[in-house]
Amino acid sequence: MTRFETVKAHYGDYGVDVDKALNALAGVRISMHCWQGDDVTGFENKGSLSGGIAATGNYPGKARNAEELMADIKKALSLIPGKHKLNLHASYAIGGDVPDRDKLEPKHFSAWVDFARAEDLGLDFNPTFFSHPRAEGLTLSSPDESVRRFWIEHGKASRRIAEYFGKALGISALNNIWIPDGYKDIPADRLGPRARLRASLDEVFAEKLDPACVIDCVESKVFGIGLESYTVGSHEFYLAYAAKNNVLCLLDTGHFHPTEMVSDKIPSLLLFFGRLALHVSRPVRWDSDHVIIFDEELKEIAKELVRCNALDKTLIGLDFFDASINRIAAWVTGMRNMQKALLYALLMPHEKLARLQEEGNFTELLVLMEECKFLPFADVWEEFCVRNNVPPRDAWFKTVLEYEKTILSKRA
Repeated sequence: MTRFETVKAHYGDYGVDVDKALNALAGVRISMHCWQGDDVTGFENKGSLSGGIAATGNYPGKARNAEELMADIKKALSLIPGKHKLNLHASYAIGGDVPDRDKLEPKHFSAWVDFARAEDLGLDFNPTFFSHPRAEGLTLSSPDESVRRFWIEHGKASRRIAEYFGKALGISALNNIWIPDGYKDIPADRLGPRARLRASLDEVFAEKLDPACVIDCVESKVFGIGLESYTVGSHEFYLAYAAKNNVLCLLDTGHFHPTEMVSDKIPSLLLFFGRLALHVSRPVRWDSDHVIIFDEELKEIAKELVRCNALDKTLIGLDFFDASINRIAAWVTGMRNMQKALLYALLMPHEKLARLQEEGNFTELLVLMEECKFLPFADVWEEFCVRNNVPPRDAWFKTVLEYEKTILSKRA
């Protein structure tokens, strides 16, 4: 009997089908965010980041153009098991004739579609409401009609681009709206900006697009740099708007109070929404977008997705940007950790655990939950990597170091 067969038998003693878990994980496409590769710079060259966005660090070798970014993404994906998606921001339009954001068209992202098709990827999209001269104040909630009109048109254009992705690739594209609107100090009027935001969103979503190609969602935040006292797009606002207007309310794991657990919010949203959208990041006391690690909250998020039978209903995207370490290593670490958490959850005897809870047998429940932590999960993860022809354990890091030596180190 091989080591893996022994491991399968060990899990079988707990009623867990290892092959079923591996097959389930293989079917999950995680959306890898393009902006880790260049510190959210994009291709517009319009100056420094704004809107509460900050990438800290100056590790050498960041991508400087589309060709380099695509090469880095391809290298990262070669070290990540499974088939996935790529998440783009509007500021990553490609070409010499790219207009301002309110006039963007699908053709400005055709190179990304070609890349995605070649790499067997799906694509997701995000309108970019930050780091722009017209985003120095408020955007969709602005009292300035011309500013608000510009961003409404950008929102409309972004939905059409996402629909184009879905049609071209045959994989639904998530179009996610997040805006940095808010105030640094206590506002005199909280209702007015939110009323304008609601009206703007109504216009953005007015055009009927193919729901099989584009999935609309809105993303909340509790606060940000420069808007510590008031965020227009709060969780309560977006949750109510999403429920009333048949769009999704995306949960970003860095956008809540440090004592809140996003994992606890997942079952509630699944009761009322047909689908769930996630941006998985790691906040350290605030929305600092650290690379996700295999920590307790990540495991709890994965467990809720599995317990609720929601893997096929959930659009999982990553959202971190660490400029202090090798950016490809950051991608690979984060993506593999998200997959590890999902596999960890898939290898738990959830039905038995739930039955013990229903029966009020909390002693055995505690004992079994603790014993599950020491099941040979790492051996199953290694098998998943082998089946997907990527290096197991930390063997992938040698490839990253070689790429840094031969490619990244030569970028000025």
